[in-house]
Amino acid sequence: MQFYSTNHKSAKVSLREAVMTGIAADGGLFLPEQIPVIPKAFFNNIAEMSIREIAYVVADLLLRPDIDSATIKRIVYDTFTFDIPLTEITPNIYALELFHGPTLAFKDVGARFLARIISHFNDTLPGGERMKVVVATSGDSGGAVASGFFGVPGVDVYVLYPHGRLTQFQRRQFLELGGNVHPIEVNGTFDDCQRLTREVLADSQLRSQAHITTANSLNICRLLPQTFYFFYAYADLMARSGEGSDVVIAIPCGNLGNLTAALMAMKMGLPVKRLVAATNSNDAVIQFLRTGSFTPFTPVRTIASAMDVATPANMPRITALCDGDFGSLSRMVEGVAASDEMIRESISRLYTDHHYLVDPHGATAYHALVENLRPGERGIFLSTAHPSKFPDTLFDSTGVRLKGRPGHGVRRLAAPIRIPPTRAALRNVLLQKT
Repeated sequence: MQFYSTNHKSAKVSLREAVMTGIAADGGLFLPEQIPVIPKAFFNNIAEMSIREIAYVVADLLLRPDIDSATIKRIVYDTFTFDIPLTEITPNIYALELFHGPTLAFKDVGARFLARIISHFNDTLPGGERMKVVVATSGDSGGAVASGFFGVPGVDVYVLYPHGRLTQFQRRQFLELGGNVHPIEVNGTFDDCQRLTREVLADSQLRSQAHITTANSLNICRLLPQTFYFFYAYADLMARSGEGSDVVIAIPCGNLGNLTAALMAMKMGLPVKRLVAATNSNDAVIQFLRTGSFTPFTPVRTIASAMDVATPANMPRITALCDGDFGSLSRMVEGVAASDEMIRESISRLYTDHHYLVDPHGATAYHALVENLRPGERGIFLSTAHPSKFPDTLFDSTGVRLKGRPGHGVRRLAAPIRIPPTRAALRNVLLQKT
């Protein structure tokens, strides 16, 4: 399969080049030239399939012949060493729990899958040269990518995170690893970290001296596996009732990776009714969905911190997937915003009424789903991180104090590399650290 740039100024490339370069030479993001449609017969048996079986079918359709089927199956099965439960909240509302992986966040799926894809392609680098994987994190990406790539031969991982923005739990997940994981604390915002990632990927002189890619959802193979769990959620509902035409899925939106993956799944044939884009007070994405115009802004800090994103990286992909037809996009996706007060109220309501604990991002999606769900519809909201990652918000909202994972925090923390938010500073780190 060939992949094109959303800027349409670069030549189409193979899967290997798309993965190992991260972004196109013209600065655009890669998308498949053709998004394959899954045969309808697949959905006749989907209710009986496991997450591994579903993921293998979808991955094989997307990645072959660039990767042979046996390797794809091994990568998929190695990725999913954990379950993704669909938990009933009420008879018509369900939580898709994406936090049962090793770092307790949805990004474990994409990070583990991408790590195995890069490891597969990394054997072709000349002379034993090392691959440098750069990831910007606003919360959970850092831990998931660090865990996914930890100890992978021939790969160094550089985790860029903004000073003072992550919880202690989130920082520990990559600061305590060491080895081939190199934390970089940026004196700036998450958008600075994301900008730096794109700048070094676009630096042709730097790339002539080092092999660099990214593990953010900028990388197409971090994004593609996020389609898998939308098919699995649908399959689980089918297994319960045999009917799936009334399904609505609410997605918390930061960099828009999950929203993009859901739209791709729908183009592949996933028969859900519509999507709900859930945001916190930083609601420019909702204005974009309503008008087709995105206005740059300065994000405010919220308790759903991973969604405090001024420039969502996957916006060009969403525009490309709808071919500029924002009428079509607005029919598939509706937007709902939630203030911090609304998010706290949703956390409290889920615990008080349903004995269910949720993180602030999942609570944002729950709020949006409740606001948007219509009579006769069933809704799924994405619960994207374990609530123990946000102990203060959880305690303030419910009075419950959860502890971290058993054994967490025992290892000594590495001292991060601290840099100003400049390309030159990051460039120096990437050239010096091996």
